[in-house]
Formats: sequence, C-alpha cells, structure tokens
Amino acid sequence: MKRLRDIYAELTGKQKKLLHRIALAAALLVLAALVPVEGLWRLPLFAVPYLIAGWPVLRKAGVNIVHGQVFDENFLMSLATIGALILGEYAEAAGVMLFFQVGELFESVAVERSRRSISALMDIRPDSANLLRGEEIVEVDKLVGLLHGSNPPCCVSIYHYK
Repeated sequence: MKRLRDIYAELTGKQKKLLHRIALAAALLVLAALVPVEGLWRLPLFAVPYLIAGWPVLRKAGVNIVHGQVFDENFLMSLATIGALILGEYAEAAGVMLFFQVGELFESVAVERSRRSISALMDIRPDSANLLRGEEIVEVDKLVGLLHGSNPPCCVSIYHYK
C-alpha cells in the first residue's frame, strides 16, 4: 500500500494547490463551526472557507456564462451554494463547495493516472513486426497479408484490397 508521501509526490502542481486549498478550507470550516456565534454574524465566519474552496468554481461559472455555457456543473454548484447562503445555511454552503472540490481533486487524480497508464502501455508496444519465413525472420514495415479473422500486430496499418 502506498504511503501518503508517495501519493502526494505523484500529484501535479495544480492538484497540490487544490489539495492545499481544500485542507485550508476544511480547517477553517471546522473552526467556524466551533465558534459560538448566532445569526448574521456567522456569515463572515463561513464566507472565508466558502470563498477559499469555492472561488475557482464561482469564477469558472462566471466565465462560462459569459461564453454562453450556462448549465455546467460550476454554475449549478454556484447556484446551489448561493441559495444555501441566502437561506442562512452558511455551514452547508461552505461544506457543499468543499466536498465538490474534493470530488474535483479525485477526478483529476483519476484522469491523470489513466493518462499515465495509457502512456505506459504505448511505450511497451513494438515499433515493428517480424515475420517468420521458413527459418528466416524478416522485419515487416509496410505491407502485411492477413488471413480472414487473424489478428495483426499493433503497429500495422490495414488496407482493404479487392
């Protein structure tokens, strides 16, 4: 099993920045929840973690609206959390935005790992195919004849001739 240090080392710079933003927002959210304040005074306490976690989402939603892409996940998350803020559910708004960013981080890590896996598979593919004729091995680089139903090497282009 990988250590957290190894997992952190695999993250890209953008992912590390997002992870730091999530950790800071989570810590401030917990602190804000522990402060015994009621009413409208809670808004500034929860606005700080909300903006730390949610500013990139709010900004992307605004940019996408300007470009005519209104109904994307950034807009919908912004709408939902702003609605929670209007209803006075400040902790929920900050929490939802925080968990959305956690999901974005997980998605980013999964996509990056998939890209690396595909790149690794492409590195192990052969650059040429060899053909055994009698006892002689001949490198095939241009044209290969295949029987119907047989599998070609991965580096061969297949053309249909009549």
